[in-house]
Order: sequence, then C-alpha cells, then structure tokens
Amino acid sequence: MTTNATTEGDTDPFELPDTLQLGPPVDPFPYVAEARRRNAVQRAWPLPVNTALGPEGMMGDDADVNAFSVLGYDELAAVFRDGETYSSALIGEAIGPLLAHTIVAMDGAEHRVHRALVAPAFRPKSISRWEEDFVVPIAHELLDSFAGLGKADLVRRFTFALPVRVIAQVFGVPKEHAPTFQRWSIEMISIPLDWDRGMAAFEALRGYFCEQIEQRRREPHDDLITELAEAEVDGQKLTDEEIFAFLRLLLPAGVETTYRSLGNLLFALLTHPDQLDEVRGNPALIAPAIEEGLRWEPPIFHTGRISTRDSRLGGVDIPAGSLVNLFVGSANRDERVFSEPDTFDVHRNPNHQIAFAVGAHACLGMHLARMENRVALEAILERLPDLRLDPDAPAPRIVGMPLRSPDSLPVLFTPHS
Repeated sequence: MTTNATTEGDTDPFELPDTLQLGPPVDPFPYVAEARRRNAVQRAWPLPVNTALGPEGMMGDDADVNAFSVLGYDELAAVFRDGETYSSALIGEAIGPLLAHTIVAMDGAEHRVHRALVAPAFRPKSISRWEEDFVVPIAHELLDSFAGLGKADLVRRFTFALPVRVIAQVFGVPKEHAPTFQRWSIEMISIPLDWDRGMAAFEALRGYFCEQIEQRRREPHDDLITELAEAEVDGQKLTDEEIFAFLRLLLPAGVETTYRSLGNLLFALLTHPDQLDEVRGNPALIAPAIEEGLRWEPPIFHTGRISTRDSRLGGVDIPAGSLVNLFVGSANRDERVFSEPDTFDVHRNPNHQIAFAVGAHACLGMHLARMENRVALEAILERLPDLRLDPDAPAPRIVGMPLRSPDSLPVLFTPHS
C-alpha cells in the first residue's frame, strides 16, 4: 500500500480540522425565513454577503451571471424533479475533482445508467448485513473507548469517527490499511480548504482503489468494491475510473452528511432534554426523531443547479444559464408545509423533510444514513445513562456553510462499561 499522501500513524486522523464547515458562525435560518416570506424564489442571496460559498464562491469569476435563490419547499422539490431544466453539472464544477464525473454531477441518460449500475449495492439486504456486521460493532467499539469516563466530546469521540470507519468496512478496506485510508479520505474531502494536500490524497486513493479493484477482479470478496467491479446493466460494466468516481463520491456523501446529520440530531435532543427523555423512554420515537433532526437542521444547507433553458419558477422567470441556489434548510422550515417550523418536535407528523432531495437525484445512501443514525442513537441511549450537556463546557453551536453540524458536543453521563 502506497502512503505518499501522509505518514501512517503520525496523528489521529480525526484530529484534522473540519473540512467544508466554512464561514462565520452565523445562524442562517432568520435570514432565509425573512427572504422566503418575501418570495419563495428571488434573484438575491439571502445570507450575509461574507458567508462562505455565497455568490462569490458559487459564481466563480463571472460577476454578471444570473443567480437565483430557491427558498420554498414546493419550488425546491420542483427543481429536484426537473433535471432536464436544472442541471446538476454545477456540483462537479463547484467542488472540482472531488465530485466531477460522479453520479451527483450527471444528468439524463448518463445518470440513469450509472445509477442503475451502482444502486443494487444499496439494496435492503446489504444494508441489513452492514448494520449487523459493521455499524453495530463499530458504534460499540467507539463507545467502549469512553463510556467509563463519565464525560466526552461526542463529535470527536463518536460522530466524526463512526461513518468513515463504516465506509472503510463496506468498501472492504483491510483493517491494517484503515488508519491511512481514513486520513486520506478526510484530506481528500478537504480539497476546497487545502488544494495540495487534498489532491495528494486524491491521487493516493486513486492508486489504492485501482489496486483493490484489480485484486477483486482476480479474487472477489463480499464487499462493495467487488459488487461494483461485477455490476452490469444491459451488457455495460463500470470502468476502473467510474468505480473510483463512485467510491470517491461515497466519502463526502457517506461520511460528511452522516456524521453531520448524527451530530445535528444529538445536538437537537441534548438541547431539548425533555424530548431526549421521551425518546429514551419510547424507542418508537427514534425514527421520527431522526426525520425531525434532518428537517430541523439538514447537514447540507444549500446546493446548486444550472438552468439549461428558460423557465419560470415560483412566478419568477429564470433565464437559461442561470445559477440556481437550492436552500434545503429554508425549504425544510417552510411555514406553508410545516407548522411551527422553527420548533424541534419529535412528534411531528407528517414530516416530509427534503434533506435527501427527491426525484432522480434522491440520495442513494439515504437508507444507510438513517440506519447509521438509528444504530448510533440506540447505542448511545443504551451505553450512556443520564446523558446531558456538560454545563461547565462552552455551549455547543451548529455552524458552517454549506455543510452544518455542531462544533462540539461536550456531555456528561453516568460512567458505564
């Protein structure tokens, strides 16, 4: 295994700084709510102008480009469902090599074929097996490391570590390679912050995955890399580069969003201790709590599309070639759809949150993410009795843009084996 991106064992990979949690610690919800009440679609950027990945970050060097903000639930869903008018190609352009040539940046027939090739790997039978073989053991292994201490930062000790370790197991990464794989993964995701370090990790992972793919074609294993190497639709198989693109996508998609959604859920419950007590006493509330966490604080606050033709959305004309910013966080608190939208409520029903998108680009890993959140919350409630925020530690905040999650979760609990 080549280790040119970093030296294995130098540092804990989970001590790296956050990856795409950019920008000042601004609460975006009052800004998007005020803008949304004016109009669900508008030619304006609703957040403070110095917010990271605002107009300057998304428009590139062309200040004359038309840019529109979609803030309403129905309007956002309409964009997600109309990939012909609103192209996902912007995603590959905005984050460069990390997501370029992946299915999230594809449209039309290309997207359908590639999604059909990889979708079988996420069938319910696989997710059920991953839960038993990987997620439950990893969650308890992480809890073992601090359950006897009576206090911990759940971000550093649990939420940040769980998904990348799960993904490594799902890929079939040998245990001895896991620390270096984890560090490369985190470094590659941080390409927008440190280009040189991120690209070194990108190339290291490319070389590593090529070796693993070649090995699986000779000696198939029971893992995701083997599934992708053998996948076939209408006589078409994935090339090595296409397999690498999908594996690469799962790092930000399967690691970033899962650890952030889990952190946001725990933040919501810890800051609403009455509801935490309800969930602890009634496991049937775990699934609704996960959905409400995704609605109340989705891990991806906004994303983008490019309009391919003139269109009209929410009563607003959008010319071809326009940048269309999709504010998922705003849509999930649209008062036209959700009563008391700013209130976290595990009893909310119905709850058609849109954090995983809808339509052809609905998140392929949504069931895996929900399962990881459920297993993690079940394990935490079982292993950390009397869980509560540490009153002597700085109060945690959910920060970042476009990806949001707590900067820390300092907690106290009754020490337990």
